[in-house]
Amino acid sequence: MAYGHWRPGRPRAPAAAELFFRRGPFRGAFALGAGLAEGLRCLRAFRFSAADVAYLRSVLPSTTEDAFFDYLATLDTSEVTVTAVPEGSVVFARVPFLQVKGPLLVVQLLETMLLCLVNYASLVATNAARFRLLAGPDVKLMEMGLRRAQGPDGALSASKYSYLAGFDCTSNILAGKLYGIPVRGTIAHSFIMSFTSLEEVQPRELSPLAGGDPVDLPALASSWLGQVCEVLETPLEKANQGELAAFVSYAVTFPRDFQGLLDTYCVRRSGLPNFCAVALALHQLGYRAIGVRLDSGDLAQQSKEIRQVLRACADRFQVPWFGTISIAVSNDISEQSLEEFSREGSEIDMIGVGTNLVTCPLQPSLGCVYKLVEVNGSPCLKLTEDEEKMTIPGTKRIYRLYDAAGHPFMDLMALEKEPSPYAGQELVVHVLGQLDEARTVVPTTVESLHRTYFRDGQVCEPLPSLLEVRNHAQMSLNLLSPAHRRLHKPQPYPVAITEQLHRLLTELQQDRR
Repeated sequence: MAYGHWRPGRPRAPAAAELFFRRGPFRGAFALGAGLAEGLRCLRAFRFSAADVAYLRSVLPSTTEDAFFDYLATLDTSEVTVTAVPEGSVVFARVPFLQVKGPLLVVQLLETMLLCLVNYASLVATNAARFRLLAGPDVKLMEMGLRRAQGPDGALSASKYSYLAGFDCTSNILAGKLYGIPVRGTIAHSFIMSFTSLEEVQPRELSPLAGGDPVDLPALASSWLGQVCEVLETPLEKANQGELAAFVSYAVTFPRDFQGLLDTYCVRRSGLPNFCAVALALHQLGYRAIGVRLDSGDLAQQSKEIRQVLRACADRFQVPWFGTISIAVSNDISEQSLEEFSREGSEIDMIGVGTNLVTCPLQPSLGCVYKLVEVNGSPCLKLTEDEEKMTIPGTKRIYRLYDAAGHPFMDLMALEKEPSPYAGQELVVHVLGQLDEARTVVPTTVESLHRTYFRDGQVCEPLPSLLEVRNHAQMSLNLLSPAHRRLHKPQPYPVAITEQLHRLLTELQQDRR
């Protein structure tokens, strides 16, 4: 296509394009816009190296003129301007997430790069936001999808954008290093299964936190195990000794961060008593265990049973904090899982989500598109009988209208040359999907959505940190009305165009029929 623009002398024709999606993902009303910072970094670095040009020479037809390759070697984004919604903002179907202006050939070449960087980022951020809304504000969410993600790039993106959307931490250490995301992990079944007896525990001794002579931790834990089994009314011989050895070995190594995976053998008869025995031994030496994890079975019901046992131990052994030990769960957690936890009630404090977060199985693609809306100062229109696939012509400004309660109730697209709407103004608009009908709205507050982020080959606005984007995302989600924020059968969010833009659209439709 670039050669097709260059050969007839059109490469520098001024053009504008918009990136947006046509339908709300996961049958919801909203998405979270993400990937902007990555897109801007790539824009700044955009150019063809000598090696790039040489490769293109090898794959393009031999009839391609040499001057075209010379031209490619000079290309950059010094004449490109990008406006966008701030990253982490709630965005709606058919509302441009970003707008690109510049020479036609360059604007065209940027399409695939920007779609690639925004599509998955926004999809996984939206998916993560849905998990956060279902979990509520108090439950910790850990992203743990590295093993199931679509390759290392997908895994890193999932870690980054799930954190942006409200997850608390990741098991991906590289993501923690690169992006500053808090990292967490738990003991694995394979670690527990690798032990068979307490004789394998080395080193065996642990010094008390307050100082003093080292103590044989395996022996101390064994002495507590009998007492715990009395409280649980479970046979001592049913507690697996290899599991106990694994817990003790982990506790000697990480006395301040001890946690137990309870379901390698049997939660009630082995995992739970072994954990409690080691945790009480650590307590005797001045340390606190930080949590347990379940990875199978009826997670909600088991969490309630485990909490009862922890509280019973707290009362029996006079250790008040023991009853508040964190209970984490994993095991193919989905939206449906979280709904069941809420419906049944649980004592779950942390949820690890992997496959159903990073692979977005309910919708594998957001379906963003990138469409020309103006060339050489003339509005462009893709005309189709399917109104959803019809583009809205012309360069625009995007506004969000708020009601008296502070909730956004409509996004409004206006031609760039139109005066900005203001609070209290009576606006005549046409809602997409009902374009033949005009309606009047009066916003209490008006927000201009797009900011200019890229001009003259450089990022021209300071980019927020990942933590700042995360905070903005939560604020943006919190502003939504409950009717638009709910995940099932939400109220459709209206997106409208001004009367002037509607007239332009109608004229172009008539001219092209």
